[in-house]
Amino acid sequence: MQGSMHYYMFHKPYGCVTAHRDDCYPTVMDYFKELQNDRLSPVGRLDRETEGLLLITDDGHWNQQLIHPAHHVEKTYEFVAMGTLDDAKLERLQNGVLLTGATTLTAPAKVKVTGNSILAEVLPSLHPEVQAKSAHNRPDHPIVFGQITITEGKKRQIRRMMKAVGCCVLALKRISIGEIILDPALKPGQWKEIH
Repeated sequence: MQGSMHYYMFHKPYGCVTAHRDDCYPTVMDYFKELQNDRLSPVGRLDRETEGLLLITDDGHWNQQLIHPAHHVEKTYEFVAMGTLDDAKLERLQNGVLLTGATTLTAPAKVKVTGNSILAEVLPSLHPEVQAKSAHNRPDHPIVFGQITITEGKKRQIRRMMKAVGCCVLALKRISIGEIILDPALKPGQWKEIH
């Protein structure tokens, strides 16, 4: 007999992959083992270096609705990137950019710059793995903070979009999917049931 459906909000930590099993890295589903529900699946994916809101459910229909591109569900991310975003770059991101290897522009995005800094000030707050990768850059390299909202979900899309305008994403965190906003009380690796 089919029980009722379950919906979970998960704060995906840096370093785990959105998969059921992986030979190299911990997976998001490892965090849900205690529930002993084999039907649970992540809704869409976040790459290993991205943290933030991930929905987990055993409702396949709802899962498909949220990830199908035709539904244009908005997903908002906070980013920290090396580089600068002037009006011209923002306009390019908002109107769509051509990703390497793609033949069509990305769908229009909403981008908002929320602050600027330099690498030396930001480095200590980054994940140790990112610190190690970024440490060779100049300490005074410009850093831009912001939010970006997209409706698509191409592989590593935001990182590739930012690269197209000369920025390198250092930290990326999804904070909302449609109307569902990541609960700020949830720490990375924690989850809660939602209805």
